[in-house]
Amino acid sequence: MNRLGKWDDLRIVLAIATSGSLSGAGRSLGLSHATVFRRLGELEERLGVQLFERGRSGYSLTAAGEDVAAAVRRIESEVLDTERRVAGRDLRPSGTLRVTTTDSLLIGLLSPLFAEFCAAYPSITLEVVVSNLLFNLSKREADVAIRPSSRPPEALTGRKVATIAQAVYGPPDLVSKVVANDDLRGVDWIASDERMAYWQLDQWMAAQKLQERCRYRVDTILGMHSAAREGLGLAVLPCYLGDADGEIVRAGEPLPELASDLWLLTHPDLRKVARVRAFLDFAAQALRGMQATLSGEFRRAT
Repeated sequence: MNRLGKWDDLRIVLAIATSGSLSGAGRSLGLSHATVFRRLGELEERLGVQLFERGRSGYSLTAAGEDVAAAVRRIESEVLDTERRVAGRDLRPSGTLRVTTTDSLLIGLLSPLFAEFCAAYPSITLEVVVSNLLFNLSKREADVAIRPSSRPPEALTGRKVATIAQAVYGPPDLVSKVVANDDLRGVDWIASDERMAYWQLDQWMAAQKLQERCRYRVDTILGMHSAAREGLGLAVLPCYLGDADGEIVRAGEPLPELASDLWLLTHPDLRKVARVRAFLDFAAQALRGMQATLSGEFRRAT
């Protein structure tokens, strides 16, 4: 084990194998490219074997590297399992809780809920991670995720707490034109960028033959919302976001084919942790009380 060296050196092997590059490994570990290069060299020299092949496409594991990486994965898995089991013995709602959600949910819905939770549980420090990607809860990147999903990951446990309705929104003049002519294709549209991977919306817009009218694309819901406010076209937005904005109006009823379920998710090993349980119960009750807002019942079509 002395030849293998410190755990931090072993983590570098796994980080390079995962990212395929020294710079990618450095970003994931918070280290510089030079530090990753130096420590990998020291480890290979200590072991007397080459762990990676260096090629134009990046770093790939050698046979020896595969053995080391497999061992590191097993160790990491055991360490994370132990952390979750130990965390599960906590009986008091205190400590740090890391919650991940999307930018639009945070800005349009969750900030007041988080403020109320912090006031109700002053012994819990809330850390909110905004990302439109689902963090790996198995690796403790977050403790709880609040996500719209039609099929949440099977490895997680959770509750469906509400349904998010979607509808078409835009400036009053564009919406009036669409409603008067009963023609969605008579105005410009705002669409999701391919990096957003919003395939449900892409399918709906294709079915409506709106692709040729999409003159502006952006890779976040908040970006689409902002573009609609600026008059760049109509956009499909969550009702909780569009109905709360007095600068835009809704063109018709919510679109049932674009409705999505809202989930509270955590890892099974964490569901009995006091602070996690307290947050799940608090958030579930609060979000169920927001169903009218989420379903678009408060503001009817123009």
